Amino acid sequence: MKKFLVSFLLAMTAAASASAAELSNAPRLARNAVAITERNLDNRFTRLWSDNPVPVLGPSRGVYLEGYGIVFTAEVNVVAGPPLTLFNTATSKEYAAQHKQIKMKRIPDLKAEMQKALLDAAASKELALVPPDEQIVLVAFLSHFPWEDLSGIPAQIMLRGSKKKLLEAKSSGANLEAAIQATQF
Repeated sequence: MKKFLVSFLLAMTAAASASAAELSNAPRLARNAVAITERNLDNRFTRLWSDNPVPVLGPSRGVYLEGYGIVFTAEVNVVAGPPLTLFNTATSKEYAAQHKQIKMKRIPDLKAEMQKALLDAAASKELALVPPDEQIVLVAFLSHFPWEDLSGIPAQIMLRGSKKKLLEAKSSGANLEAAIQATQF
């Protein structure tokens, strides 16, 4: 019985040591590093359109998924809504059409800024511990008003790429299409 107990304890100690060694080699992103990247994203989106006082609805959020990579999400208001008052509570069809036109024009600007943000995030010191074969993902959820005609307007835009390919594209300035996969729903 003593031999069994000693063998069992030795086996458990070895397993715990191996497990601890694996954990110590795993990349760990400090919450502060993720928070800095979140603020950088919010600042980028805030500067996109000078006529839009609230382009980001709530702070961006990032989460690191070991073995996959890091995912950032943001809810973006591409076009400010109409000034509704007690005397003006309805939106005209003309205003709704103009609103949609502006939104459609701004979506490519948003995508371009998201691409830059993705490349900059891959190269940032804050995300240095993300392994090169893991993904960096940026998802923008586009807000909308109940009265909007949403035909042809995506609800979300997702850009992603492996950190290695993003870094290569950033340093060479070429092959951006191969480095970034874009999806919109």
